[in-house]
Amino acid sequence: MGVVKGGRYLLVPFFTLYMILFLYLPLLPHSVHCQCTKTPIIFNFGDSNSDTGGYADGVGLNFAPPNGRTYFHQPARRLSDGRLMIDFLCESLNTDYLTPYLNSLEPNFTNGVNFAIIGSATLPRYVPFSLFVQVSQFLRFRYRSPALMLNGYKDLVGDEDFENALYTIDIGQNDLAASFDNLTYSQVIERIPSFITEIKNAIWNIYEKGGKKFWVHNTGPLGCLPQKLALLARNATELDEHGCLQPLNNAAKTFNAQLRVLCEQLRRELINVTIVYVDIYSIKYDLIANASNYGFESPLMACCGNGGPPYNYNANINCGRTGYSVCHEGSKFISWDGVHYTEAANAIFASKILSTHYSTPQLSFNFFCNNM
Repeated sequence: MGVVKGGRYLLVPFFTLYMILFLYLPLLPHSVHCQCTKTPIIFNFGDSNSDTGGYADGVGLNFAPPNGRTYFHQPARRLSDGRLMIDFLCESLNTDYLTPYLNSLEPNFTNGVNFAIIGSATLPRYVPFSLFVQVSQFLRFRYRSPALMLNGYKDLVGDEDFENALYTIDIGQNDLAASFDNLTYSQVIERIPSFITEIKNAIWNIYEKGGKKFWVHNTGPLGCLPQKLALLARNATELDEHGCLQPLNNAAKTFNAQLRVLCEQLRRELINVTIVYVDIYSIKYDLIANASNYGFESPLMACCGNGGPPYNYNANINCGRTGYSVCHEGSKFISWDGVHYTEAANAIFASKILSTHYSTPQLSFNFFCNNM
């Protein structure tokens, strides 16, 4: 059982990411640290991959140890042992971590807002906290923030900053995952265009309110998640050469192909807009397929869970609940709890994103500094 150390919830200088990469991940490209002359403004939309506390704020709870043990040294309202990709990306832009929109205790929105909520999907549209609801929250914030600033309120975003802001979208995983619970593979594929339409509508709604810079992540290899392998794997013929479920990964690839086409279409339709499509699938699958090259162990096994090898996942005994076990701190696991990733894995994902090799077009994060 891991030990959770006491500590304060503090931002640590960006050199910590360099230390992770220098000590453990020598094969990675150098990370990028942007030199922004003004505080970058980021509005993030998504699910648990980028939720920095929205779910915890919304339902009034914090997650139990050992969540947060690696970096924050206490539960930090994230489903990970430490930082998420969005945290590393904020560090790369020299800005604080994003404050959740639902945070009512002295929130600071000067560098943007995080609308992402654990469990969110694109559909159904009116269920909290779907992408439609998150964008609706943004539109309210867009209307109210400049007006409140004129009345003397601080820690908000000015009118001109919305046009220079970066809008990041990372959603779709839960749509696909939930669909496989009660639909056939062909039925799941038939639903994908409806998910893509919701993302299209979200980008259009933000664009119509002045948004010009979009950073769109595709979805990862769902068939490599220990949770899905433990619950859905039936026979070896469903698994690929790395032990991942092919139907789920193929569905993710289909979703990603349609999302890429959408980004290409919107680049033609929207005026003076930059839309970067980021191939998160390739980044995550490469880490799993070549885990040993990166110094990782048991790429398809959760660090924190129940049941032991091969997946250490039990739907009735999740990480933090009575009966769980957790790998030793510092162990080289990719999956934290069977669904979410460890800080060590997230550090690699962020480094790969910052390399621009997985982005279309290949723009540096410097482009998104709010320097105008």
